[in-house]
Amino acid sequence: MNPTLAHLLVWLYPRAWRERYGAEFEAFLQIGRGGLRTSVNVAWSALCEHVFPTRRRKMDPHPRSFGAIVRQPSAFLPVAMSLTALAVVLGHVAMFGVTHEADEGAAAHIWQLLMAGQMPVLAFFTIKWLPRAPRQTLGVIALQAGAALASMAPVFFLNL
Repeated sequence: MNPTLAHLLVWLYPRAWRERYGAEFEAFLQIGRGGLRTSVNVAWSALCEHVFPTRRRKMDPHPRSFGAIVRQPSAFLPVAMSLTALAVVLGHVAMFGVTHEADEGAAAHIWQLLMAGQMPVLAFFTIKWLPRAPRQTLGVIALQAGAALASMAPVFFLNL
């Protein structure tokens, strides 16, 4: 792409964006093939950047950091399901006490569904993220395992 055109296209972006990414983006545009389609795309992106500016906090975290990975739905859903199962068991014990019934009851069935339902989500998370960021993925899996064990502990210790 023509260096003058690349410079003009970069100037369409907001000043804060140009200060952070301008030089690198201009060099990228100069190396690329350019053309009308690229120019229109860059102009449209600049307009979108003015309307919906990119926030600094959304760009700074490393995409494979623990914090970024644990915010993925497939990472926090199993933890949330385990904690919900724990709340169901503790709520049942708080309301009815430790009782051994012939029929397991609704609370036991909800607990079983929550614990079994998180397995496909956990498998999807592991398959997707383990090759990309193994260290962070293992940390999230450890968090998920801890939540599952916390949910299983009252069932085991109270013989429910």
